Amino acid sequence: MEPITVRWSDARERILQLVDARRAARVPEARDRPAVVGVTGPMAAGKSTLAAALGGLVLSTDRYLPDYDGLAEHEWDLPERSDLARLGDDLARLRSGARTLVPVWSFHSHSRVGEEPMEPAPLIVVEGLHALARSVQAHLDISVLVDAPREVRWSRCVERERTGERGWSIEYVEQFFERVAEPTFNAHGRLEAARAQVIVVP
Repeated sequence: MEPITVRWSDARERILQLVDARRAARVPEARDRPAVVGVTGPMAAGKSTLAAALGGLVLSTDRYLPDYDGLAEHEWDLPERSDLARLGDDLARLRSGARTLVPVWSFHSHSRVGEEPMEPAPLIVVEGLHALARSVQAHLDISVLVDAPREVRWSRCVERERTGERGWSIEYVEQFFERVAEPTFNAHGRLEAARAQVIVVP
């Protein structure tokens, strides 16, 4: 399908309509199989918020980040450092209707801290920086890019960290935003986002 651009206020309804249309187009024996929506975008664009609004099971690509210890800061979010092969395997299991174990990753320790079971659902939303990576794309029914101006996203970053969500100082968040998040998305995420079927704008 050709990419379509939708406003944030209409995004949930429009994406769910596309999910229903994709299900209806399947052969009858596959119509009950879970639908999978991938949602990507730059830092603080609204990926998690949209994923939660869509409902269903939300699987964050943050779970598949590498342990930061021993890695240079600029490598933290690179696609080749994330366990995207496992993400693809986990999505395949969930999409087939099977229960699977997924990683638990901590922003406080910057490392994987275990695993937890995840049950399939009629709608699965995988959201995060590399949600449209090539190894993930094969498991998606609908691909979405959420975008927002840089100044809006930076303001959201500040507000989020004031709640202590990641335990980072505002000074460090600014460093991460400038040195890691923005360069990585511009170098890799934008290319992955070229596969998006839906572009969500403010």
